[in-house]
Amino acid sequence: MLNRVILMGRLTRDPDLRRTQSGTPVASFALAVDRDYSGKDGGEKETDFIDIVSWRNTGEFVSKYFSKGQMAAVVGRLQIRDWKDKEGNNRRSAEVVADNVYFAGPKKDSGAAPAGSNSVPQESAYPPEAGFTELDDDGELPF
Repeated sequence: MLNRVILMGRLTRDPDLRRTQSGTPVASFALAVDRDYSGKDGGEKETDFIDIVSWRNTGEFVSKYFSKGQMAAVVGRLQIRDWKDKEGNNRRSAEVVADNVYFAGPKKDSGAAPAGSNSVPQESAYPPEAGFTELDDDGELPF
């Protein structure tokens, strides 16, 4: 049997880091994921909002380095939870338990100083002797 989920989308809110009674960190957030197709009339693409839970080091990593609106790729498994609401009705929720969360968008800080700032731009992430050059990402692929 196989239960594997791979998603890429934007965080709909800042991750919420909490700890269990035993001190285990757990972060929760949601991803807005566009569907690959548009409706029958060719209109706007539909978006799914998927709840994500990440535990331990992954949860701490997400809460430290990710924020609302940032693009992320999540690899994990689908989990279905049964629970009772305040009125005692049986409910069911689906969420993805993240094994790994990756940066999927451009770097937040491109190294350029913000307008009106006196700070010096950061150096390239790759030293010249590595043989790599950074490209400006305008969002357009050359092919």
